[in-house]
Amino acid sequence: MAVMRVDRQAVRRRIRTRIRGRVSGTSERPRLSVFRSLKHIYAQAVDDTRGKTLAAASTVDPELKARIAAGGNVDAAKAVGTAIAERLLASGCSKVVFDRSGYLYHGRVKALAEAARAKGLQF
Repeated sequence: MAVMRVDRQAVRRRIRTRIRGRVSGTSERPRLSVFRSLKHIYAQAVDDTRGKTLAAASTVDPELKARIAAGGNVDAAKAVGTAIAERLLASGCSKVVFDRSGYLYHGRVKALAEAARAKGLQF
């Protein structure tokens, strides 16, 4: 009997598609989308009705890169969450819809979300 391998990317794509069917952002309440790789984490606020990105922050931004030691850990995720919250609040948006993009709400994704909430974003 052969052991079946789980294609984690395919599982995440299925979950992500299901989430995106329910979660949509507007200009008043954009979708806060998270993407994480092994080395970095990215967050962007998207207005799906117009197809525009309202704000973005990631560990590859020069201003954040100078403050963090590595981009793939919880401390970096907290810095990105704080940065995206500051940028959204500066643009006059305080409410968002959180899109975890198929990732578990755990570790870096949770740290980013909690840092954004602590800075004043509501979701």
